[in-house]
Amino acid sequence: MEIRNLQNATPFTTKDGSTIRSLLDHTTAPVLNQSLAAADLPEGTSTQRHYHKKSEEFYYILSGIATMEIDGEKTQVGPGDAILIPPGAWHQIHAEEALNFLCCCSPPYSHDDTYFK
Repeated sequence: MEIRNLQNATPFTTKDGSTIRSLLDHTTAPVLNQSLAAADLPEGTSTQRHYHKKSEEFYYILSGIATMEIDGEKTQVGPGDAILIPPGAWHQIHAEEALNFLCCCSPPYSHDDTYFK
């Protein structure tokens, strides 16, 4: 049985500039096909616009309000919203309020699969 608690997860900065705490991925458990992390963005900050060639992502907003942009389409998101980010889709999230969200990637998140212009 693999159980990880957020309080014990070490934060790190991803290639796009967000701070995440990896809960379940190949560095913390015998995970093969996905990753789960908790992410925080301070009010007024954004991730750097990027895409992943391989990974499909889900964001699930726990708290805060943000503007989500996927391939040029923007919408406001908040608590309870689940967002699909397909592989190859340019995306960026901007925190209008302090933002806390879950990020699930399949295949697992990798710096090597994060691309910028």
